[in-house]
Amino acid sequence: MNYQFWIERIDGLATISSFDVMEDGTFGEIKLTSSNRQYKAMLSMIPDAPEFYPGIPYRSYWHDPNFENFVYNCASNCQPIYSYEKNHGVWLKEFFVPVTPPDELPEDEEKPEGVVKTLYCLNVMTYSDELETEAMSKKSPDVVYAISEISVKLHETRDYFSDMTNTVAYLKQFFGAERCAVYTMDKNSGKCAMINDEGLQKEFMELFTSQMNRTPLEAAEKWEEIIGDSNFLLLENLKVIEEKDPIWYNSLLQHGIHNIILCAIHYNRRLVGFIWAANYDSEKMVLIKDTLELAAYPIGAVVANHQLVSRLQLKGTLDELTQVNNRLALNERLERSTAGELTQPEVMGIVSADLNGLKKVNDEQGHESGDRLIKRAAGILKIAFGDYEIFRAGGDEFLILCPDIEEEQLNNQVSQLRRLADNANDVSFAVGTAYCTGDYNLSEGIKAADESMYKDKELYYTEHPEMDRRKRDRE
Repeated sequence: MNYQFWIERIDGLATISSFDVMEDGTFGEIKLTSSNRQYKAMLSMIPDAPEFYPGIPYRSYWHDPNFENFVYNCASNCQPIYSYEKNHGVWLKEFFVPVTPPDELPEDEEKPEGVVKTLYCLNVMTYSDELETEAMSKKSPDVVYAISEISVKLHETRDYFSDMTNTVAYLKQFFGAERCAVYTMDKNSGKCAMINDEGLQKEFMELFTSQMNRTPLEAAEKWEEIIGDSNFLLLENLKVIEEKDPIWYNSLLQHGIHNIILCAIHYNRRLVGFIWAANYDSEKMVLIKDTLELAAYPIGAVVANHQLVSRLQLKGTLDELTQVNNRLALNERLERSTAGELTQPEVMGIVSADLNGLKKVNDEQGHESGDRLIKRAAGILKIAFGDYEIFRAGGDEFLILCPDIEEEQLNNQVSQLRRLADNANDVSFAVGTAYCTGDYNLSEGIKAADESMYKDKELYYTEHPEMDRRKRDRE
């Protein structure tokens, strides 16, 4: 079989990897069997990289545990895998497909001693500097439901530690893990915290890190080093940890851990902690990966808000129900902008989002159900606009300010918001936008976004008259 012939016909970076399956069931190192011109061109840009040849070890160029894990799983289980994650500083969209082994070896050539067979995997990838919101929204119903549940649990009691404990308990069950925790870090204050399904674990965190002769912050910084440019490690064994950090590896063995999840959580491109799980159900690897790619956004927002509240001793600018900025924060933002205290971005995307049908829920199911709907809506907004400034401007009214965003990107994220709401079933937004450039007035831009939103809301109630309690009240 001539792999090179048809791999050159693939539009994108494409390579075929192979690895040996040994008699004891272990896998050999991954080798690059064939690569197309685009992939070889990328390899040539790596400083001091060796020249490609068929069968060159993958680690001659990269050391990416996630890639290796996906190749092993794809080829050995004969199942395709789709991945979309941040790695090496860019967003990688990758497809892993098992391929048929080539023709048998010539009669005069034998398999190496101990090798049972050789498996092959096709990898095709594209990359971009910016997050593609459409790629992130193409998730299974199981993932969408999990994200919805996580978003609610993050704001269920209005108590940060209680909500985070409930969230970790849900993640532990979802992962099928024996242990799970959220480990937060605040580089500004040097403080760390560890929360598992039983609550805040200050003493265990200090014991766990002291056994490695590290402070809690040093342990987190070491994880940051290990995870590198990626967003997470999803490892079925500890081989990679043994190579990168023997001290942590020995500590994990002492605690009876044989596989691990380590997912970085960011907010506004700032690392605020990790989701950590051990002895998870490896058969759920793809489902876990897809969920982590989205779950890190709302969790990161909650952690960052808590850290901000801790540092500023709660200035009264945080909405308790949704954990986004409140009306006071928005007013202060507008006042500082009008007074010239803030440097005005060259462009500003503005999104006005208003819940549809909240009054009907409040009237028929009670205000507690209405509050849960508002919290769920805020969770979806954090997924769609987690890197920007989200405000709860009123009861069911939200405003998002997106400095320095491209207009196309703004429209893509609004589309993602609508898709996520549609998948959630019980959430519907009326949405309006404004895109300001040049010498603009922020207040006028917000007014324009609101007017656009009200037109969208009228269209919704025209199409769904049964949801319009406002009309019935007027009649």
